[in-house]
Amino acid sequence: MKGRFHYYEGYNMQQVTFPIRVMHELGIETLFVSNASGGMNPEFKIGDLMIITDHINFFPEHPLHGPNFPTGPRFPDMHEPYDHSMIETANKIAAEKGITVKHGVYVGVQGPTFETPAEYRMYRTLGGDAVGMSTVPEVIVARHSGIKVFGVSVITDLGGFDVPVEVSHEEVQEAANTAQPLMTEIMREMIKRA
Repeated sequence: MKGRFHYYEGYNMQQVTFPIRVMHELGIETLFVSNASGGMNPEFKIGDLMIITDHINFFPEHPLHGPNFPTGPRFPDMHEPYDHSMIETANKIAAEKGITVKHGVYVGVQGPTFETPAEYRMYRTLGGDAVGMSTVPEVIVARHSGIKVFGVSVITDLGGFDVPVEVSHEEVQEAANTAQPLMTEIMREMIKRA
């Protein structure tokens, strides 16, 4: 896919996650997701690639709310939303290619505003390393459908530190465009080795 539907654009969760339902019907077994996100981990810098190891769902609507879709159980297990073996493969490839990667927990929020300094600090206190406005709904539906997931966040801005950092959409896009080729290189090699 090129792009995605965002909850902040006014779509409901069924619309946001509909492409994942279609993928399941097409027999897709593995999903790669990526996003631009704000880094809250003080070890992160703009342009870092963060392999997503887990997430925290802060969306006000759950993508599985309502009648259960027959692709999975009513109460799906989420102990491994991001596939551990795929993370290991990505780590190995990154090391071989000399690409630095970080690891962390992604916090999914509805947007469309960037976070206030206090919100960044709250999400960090709760265990988040990066925050963004996508990914979590799609991952939940993918896992409900039995699709394995690998995810990467491109750290495009920083927040929650002592000195406030002003951010614009254009700066976010620029940082994402710079890091994207490295992320693509890792993912292409993962596909070759699958």
